[in-house]
Amino acid sequence: MNLTTDADEALEPVPDGMVALDQIAFGRFHLKVTMMTFGANFSDGYALGIIGSVLPLITSQWNVDGFWQGMLASSALIGLFFGSLILGRVSDRIGRQKVYVLNFVLIAAASLAQFWAPNVETIFVLRLLIGFGLGADYAVGPTLLSEFAPRKSRGLMLSSLTVLWTVGYVLANVIGAYVDLGPDTWRWLLASGFIPALFVLLVRIGSPESPGWLISKGRGEEARQIVAKYLKTDNVFIPAAHLEEKSSYGELFSPQLRKGTWFGILFYSAQVLPYFAIYTFVYTILEAMKVSDANLQNLLINLFLLAGGVAGLWAIAKFPRKAFTFWTFVIMTVALALLGLLADASPWLMLVPFVVYSFVMSGASNITQVYPPELFPTHLRGSGVGLLNATSRIASAMGTFLLPISLEQWGVSVSMYWLAAVLALGALVTWFWAPKTEDRKLV
Repeated sequence: MNLTTDADEALEPVPDGMVALDQIAFGRFHLKVTMMTFGANFSDGYALGIIGSVLPLITSQWNVDGFWQGMLASSALIGLFFGSLILGRVSDRIGRQKVYVLNFVLIAAASLAQFWAPNVETIFVLRLLIGFGLGADYAVGPTLLSEFAPRKSRGLMLSSLTVLWTVGYVLANVIGAYVDLGPDTWRWLLASGFIPALFVLLVRIGSPESPGWLISKGRGEEARQIVAKYLKTDNVFIPAAHLEEKSSYGELFSPQLRKGTWFGILFYSAQVLPYFAIYTFVYTILEAMKVSDANLQNLLINLFLLAGGVAGLWAIAKFPRKAFTFWTFVIMTVALALLGLLADASPWLMLVPFVVYSFVMSGASNITQVYPPELFPTHLRGSGVGLLNATSRIASAMGTFLLPISLEQWGVSVSMYWLAAVLALGALVTWFWAPKTEDRKLV
């Protein structure tokens, strides 16, 4: 079996008078499927952002100890690990569409059930389930979208997912900071995640299967019908399926794929570990920095998160994937190192490297939706993207669990230094292993 991901060599040439799936011009359905997909990223950002806002309220009301604070902060991330790993693989076997729709039934139900949670253990289990469903979308959403996307628009379409994640995350932070409904505020805030989840579920009902997945399974006529119905094109070239039906996770570490797989695991993990750790405990960090108006500084930081996400869309469209990833890692490393150096300085002076990190990190995180689906062949794409998301969530959970311990034991400076070292590792991995994927055919 040919496993090379240099698809220009692996896939059949397109005959004259016909177009490949990724050469079809961007149209209304491309916009629609992008919107359906980034709705999930909004829900994910909201679900993960809101826990940072309610943790102090739950801790105060139930006297939650440090262990359970860390477990609650990590709960959705742990669920994301299993959801990405298991359901990404399932999507390679049974198709993208079924997982793409049904996972939001679970997310909506578990989000609403948080309102009636009687204890911290129940919240933990419900957030595990939310994370499990969201993990499926992390694996399947970018995979399905990449298999519909025109090659020239693929980077913009995929990177827009993270921008909506940031919008959901920032909105959760703002609502959490300024909404006060009495002792049950935290219940309303957690359950509010039901609203975007229900919306995503409703708009996804009736969505089509990925034609790229159908092609990889030898179901070319079904793929042709979907392209004709949704993309309004009759002259699409459907290549003959030449991949074996059976595949395994072991193929991701075969000689042809392992370099890309390890790059994806390490770059993704290095980027998100500091991100989730810092923004889950941003109020704890600001308090340790002796910030008097934490809400105001947090609002400013969140505004830079939004601005950085939008700027990242432009940067990904303009610059090669490798250069973008490497230099953003370098800038973020320097920003956190400076934050460590300035830990005893004026809070407003410390805000400078903090907002630089927030701006660049938000833009850089867009690449985590772009690179993964471009690293793997179609028959392994769901599994590969799921694996990368799963392992990155191990890193995220480790960061959110360890940071409060680090802050308590060693303070802000040491905590920022080791987080900067994680980013420096990401820069090194990118420099030596990152491939060129922006012109790669995916189907």
